[in-house]
Amino acid sequence: MVDKVVFYPPSSYLRTMIRNKLDTEVQFLPGVGPKRASLLKSELGVSTVGDLLHTFPFRYIDRSSIQPISGIQSASAYVQILAQVVSSQVNGKKLSVMVKDQSGVMELVFFRGIKYTYDRLKPGSVFLFFGKPNQFNGRFNMVHPEVDNPPSGGVSGFSGVLTGVYNSTDRLRNGGVTGKVMNRLIAEAIDLAIGDVEETLPEYILREKGLVPLKYAIRNVHFPSDQNALEKARYRLKWEELFLLQLSLLKQKYVRSRSAVGIPMPKVGVAFNACYNALPYELTGAQKRVIKEIRSDMMSGHQMNRLLQGDVGSGKTMVAVLSALIAVGNGFQACIMAPTEVLAQQHFANIYKYLAPTGVRCELLIGSTGKAARRPILEGLADGSVGIIIGTHALIEDTVIFSNLGLAIIDEQHRFGVDQRARLWAKGAGGVPPHVLVMTATPIPRTLAMTFYGDLDVSVIDEMPPGRKPIQTMLIGEGKRPQLYNFMKKEIAAGRQVFVVYPLIFESEKVDYQNLEAGYEDIVSRFPFPPYKVAIVHGQQTSEEKQFNMDAFAAGRANILVSTTVIEVGVDVPNASVMVIESAERFGLAQLHQLRGRVGRGCEKSYCVLMHGNKVSKESRKRLELMCATENGFDLAEEDMKMRGPGDLEGTQQSGLPIELSIASLAHDGALLADARSYAEHVLVHDQTLELPVNEPLARELRKDKYNIKDYSKIS
Repeated sequence: MVDKVVFYPPSSYLRTMIRNKLDTEVQFLPGVGPKRASLLKSELGVSTVGDLLHTFPFRYIDRSSIQPISGIQSASAYVQILAQVVSSQVNGKKLSVMVKDQSGVMELVFFRGIKYTYDRLKPGSVFLFFGKPNQFNGRFNMVHPEVDNPPSGGVSGFSGVLTGVYNSTDRLRNGGVTGKVMNRLIAEAIDLAIGDVEETLPEYILREKGLVPLKYAIRNVHFPSDQNALEKARYRLKWEELFLLQLSLLKQKYVRSRSAVGIPMPKVGVAFNACYNALPYELTGAQKRVIKEIRSDMMSGHQMNRLLQGDVGSGKTMVAVLSALIAVGNGFQACIMAPTEVLAQQHFANIYKYLAPTGVRCELLIGSTGKAARRPILEGLADGSVGIIIGTHALIEDTVIFSNLGLAIIDEQHRFGVDQRARLWAKGAGGVPPHVLVMTATPIPRTLAMTFYGDLDVSVIDEMPPGRKPIQTMLIGEGKRPQLYNFMKKEIAAGRQVFVVYPLIFESEKVDYQNLEAGYEDIVSRFPFPPYKVAIVHGQQTSEEKQFNMDAFAAGRANILVSTTVIEVGVDVPNASVMVIESAERFGLAQLHQLRGRVGRGCEKSYCVLMHGNKVSKESRKRLELMCATENGFDLAEEDMKMRGPGDLEGTQQSGLPIELSIASLAHDGALLADARSYAEHVLVHDQTLELPVNEPLARELRKDKYNIKDYSKIS
């Protein structure tokens, strides 16, 4: 059988036959074909030549110098040597090549292309070898180094280059799309299509921001003429990417603020003043500032869409109460929706006390609310006699009908789905969506907040109430467990309580960490009944079981609560003074900080003990030591993002960025993002809809599908 012959048009043909060469399918580049094209699409999302040009290197290898063999260090990432082949030997499926320079001898090892490499690397021939050194039996070798002919002028004639390194996968490499092949394909793409690249930024922006043209940037980000050219190219591409992202967000925000009709609430009302004047403490400056921002939104006649960030214990609940009372003072109802029954019950218990001087009727509606108790609550919501309702998903049931819902407050909003929130918005007064205030105790780095919630107004409570005692955080290993248990017994003897949190529920064969099942049995044996009482809470229990055990701990009937991270959000037990986190290296900084915030709520000194396993990576140890060094949640969140990347900001509901960044990094380009957002605001102040001719390039870019994202922040 004769193989099917596939004709790939030469570049010259493509240049003349295709109107916009950026749209050329990548398979038609020389050396690609259908199979490699399929790999490029599935592994890198590259379908066209334009896609290829916008697939940027994530790092660069400096090939500007030649290293003597004797000077190679174990820490060397990549080295380049100019060496003569001494001998070649095939041993089964391995080719061993010995090479030398004036300083020493080194082995090169090849497992692929053995015959070709053996024929090419003849003894006595000289080549440039580039690769990563490995230490084996006390000597260095290189596995599959790149092999190039030496410069014509020897070492003196070598100038070197900065070589881009692109994201790759095993499938790509096994399919023949190596780093060297990627560089060649990019060069082909530039040769073919760089002339068709249109400038995406208006001339005035290039001039005012000192940015190089797009064609220059694309050429030099892939094949920099020197370090300075590379820096200019990367700066232009990063700034543009962040600017267009922020421009799209802010444009959405401006359009929505102009069109989104809201319920005007011009006064604070009697109830607000009664609650405020009865407070046994002074609000912090940050709380007062945030309340003013919220009040301004609610007075405006446009729908409020505001995110409230505040560290654990910063006083978000009090802000929520006073915001709800503004709605009540203007003749409307407010609801506060929490993700769990435990948290909803705690909110109700706290808020009910604050509302005592106001005369406002407040009710709790959760899944476990019985029929008899539910009926008067539903009637009160329908006739308007219930001013504030606190609940869970139960609030969005069809049977829940509000008389005039004016404000919806969502706590830990990422735990609710978009559809769930939409059903709540639909219950607004007279069909008008309520004002929306979403709250999170998860500190969000500024760069992420500007991206995930860039189309929202953001308020931050960045001040803690006075008199709050610091939590002492300690990092200890397994060898100090006896001392830990003695310390726990001492705290319990003093009348206080202890959290013990585990990352797993049941034993895993794949993950060799302490787990809740074994840990609970160990603690029960070390803290026997009587005199000790140990409760357990985890996600596998029924709601009734969780509630019973949580209530026992909250009421002081249990000394120790053994739990998974189900208690991460919203559990308020002022008498708890010790938080023990097992296998702490398995948690991110944000989660560790959330857990730590479960203690330190009373007047007694509190402690957080981070237990780590026997083997802890350098990165994990750095993270845990940072936890011990600071209690500032926003500082921790910034560091966490730098170490781990943006990743999954707030759980499975929001994995990754809605718009994938090609070259910029939210973890490392914070200053650039702030500048880009500021300039985007400047542009939109003069042209909110981008209708001016000078801004046509921007309008054209924002019409692309990737910027057409509805409900970007997922709260609208």
